[in-house]
Amino acid sequence: MAIKTNEDKLVKISVMGEVSSPVARSAYQISSDGKPVVLPGVGGITYNQRVGDPAVGLKADHVEPGVSIENKENDPRFKQAPNTALNILACVGNTAIVVGGDAKGEKGVVVGKHGGIEHVMVDFSEETMEKLVIGDKIQVKAYGVGLELPDFPEVKIMNTDPDFLEKMKLKEKDGKLIVPVTHIVPAKIMGSGLGADQVYSGDYDIQLFDEETREEYNLDTLRFGDLVAIMDTDHSFGRIYKKGAVSVCIIVHSDCVISGHGPGAATLFTSSTGMIEPVIDPEANIAMILGLR
Repeated sequence: MAIKTNEDKLVKISVMGEVSSPVARSAYQISSDGKPVVLPGVGGITYNQRVGDPAVGLKADHVEPGVSIENKENDPRFKQAPNTALNILACVGNTAIVVGGDAKGEKGVVVGKHGGIEHVMVDFSEETMEKLVIGDKIQVKAYGVGLELPDFPEVKIMNTDPDFLEKMKLKEKDGKLIVPVTHIVPAKIMGSGLGADQVYSGDYDIQLFDEETREEYNLDTLRFGDLVAIMDTDHSFGRIYKKGAVSVCIIVHSDCVISGHGPGAATLFTSSTGMIEPVIDPEANIAMILGLR
């Protein structure tokens, strides 16, 4: 059956970002076992890592797939307001268009949001990434904020483009929303990002420091763009532990060496009453859902 939405009530609006530079506060980061390491991290154009590629086991820390963008425009009334708007209004699956430089006119797809650094990630073809440079401007057709499922009032949707939603192969069973995911993740290993009071931007991290848990939940196979179910978590108004609640997220950045961190997960669905039933599907990755690879 087709899942009904309120798409006809949504507003499509432009937001802008520019290709961000990688940033480094110092050469070394201290790993969870006390070792100093030097690794690439957030920002820039990540030429050899896109959605569909492994997010675990890289020689990297918080690396973002594809192209990372942010809005550096200053608004004298509200500090960082343009970038906040980019991060809140852009939704996973939105169309992004390069508006200047050698790649002008090329199209990509929003594939994630990363909190703390406040980046939006966009997937482009390898050919387009070769044309892009740091500072190139990219306009996003932001569409999806306010999306609802009238037949599932106990399920909230965030950060999701209606077209992406339609292609997810969602189903209904016994009044629950059936959502394909690649992995089931227990709330007990969720880390950095807890305590946020909203999930319309940013993400939180899956800690992978316990080997037994990694193996039990097959977490070494996480990929950029995977849809994953975080069990016993409610993301209705921030991120909290709640027995029986279910949240579905998308993997937006790589594994990390720093304590409390790991692959990042940005929220797409949540139900505080457990009206989401995740089902394992190895192809529940945005690269395959939207045919990006």
